Amino acid sequence: MISVLCAFLAAFAICMLALPLNIKLVKKLKAGQPILSYVDNHKAKAGTPTMGGVSIVLGLVASLFFTRRGDKIAYITAIVTVGYALIGFIDDFIKVKYKNNKGLSAAQKIIFQVLLAVVVSVYAYYEPTVGSSIYAPFAPVAIELGAFAPVYFIFIFLAFTNSVNLTDGLDGLASSVTATVSLFCCVIVGIAAAADKLTGDGAVDIIIMCAALCGSCCAFLTHNTHPAKIFMGDTGSLALGGFLACVAVLGRMSLSMLLIGVMYIITSLSVIIQVVSFKLRKKRVFLMAPIHHHFERKGVFEGKIAVVYTIVTFVCGIVTAVLMLALY
Repeated sequence: MISVLCAFLAAFAICMLALPLNIKLVKKLKAGQPILSYVDNHKAKAGTPTMGGVSIVLGLVASLFFTRRGDKIAYITAIVTVGYALIGFIDDFIKVKYKNNKGLSAAQKIIFQVLLAVVVSVYAYYEPTVGSSIYAPFAPVAIELGAFAPVYFIFIFLAFTNSVNLTDGLDGLASSVTATVSLFCCVIVGIAAAADKLTGDGAVDIIIMCAALCGSCCAFLTHNTHPAKIFMGDTGSLALGGFLACVAVLGRMSLSMLLIGVMYIITSLSVIIQVVSFKLRKKRVFLMAPIHHHFERKGVFEGKIAVVYTIVTFVCGIVTAVLMLALY
């Protein structure tokens, strides 16, 4: 418990110290966030410093030194998180360099994401503590995936990275939801470990790193709530998604985390529904996708949207924890 608290506080403190420097450096480099032309209600946010994800990742990774975690799951998760952060950083750099909001193409981002996902997924499949089985909050025994496991793991990586990326559209939205998800990750992994579903130092590593991510996100929120002083950019959103996917796969808790992260799923589904509807019917279901922009167009204050998303995530986290306690 002390290590978990230390991880949270260390990540929070490091991120808090890094953010002012992050903002100052981005302003000096004139690396402000360009805004898409059709998001006209966000024009006032153009030029807001971006790449704040650097501070989040720094807080997360640096906290490992304070908690003295040196086991392989901690290192793998940290490396994967930094890897996805680098993909996002390249994307952000292109955007600010050429003053547009396009960055890497969708194909380029997917290729880089898949390459990382394949490496981790193959490792997880052959790692004895992970293998091809997963646990679910609605099943008392492990679900065996067999040879299909690596494909499923890759899907989890793509689902989390892109869903978190899509959720990062309003001040404080992605960071508040992710802080809540990471908090309940600590809870569900703790429940699984207590029930001997997860054994060894790997479970401890995951809990500590999730606590660290929660600390970093909480610190980031002090500068990211409306009106945001800095955006996390793809540097942050892809890093957060990669981290959560890694925890979901290595902790064999992907189905539980999908339930907790239901707002990520709803966000992604809203985009899919919008695209399919427009392609087939030439009509839009939502005023704008992702769905948080639809609510914003309806006149709902973006701070309220972030609060509602966080509350729903919190409730889903409680439901997941209760289900697991009842079954395990």
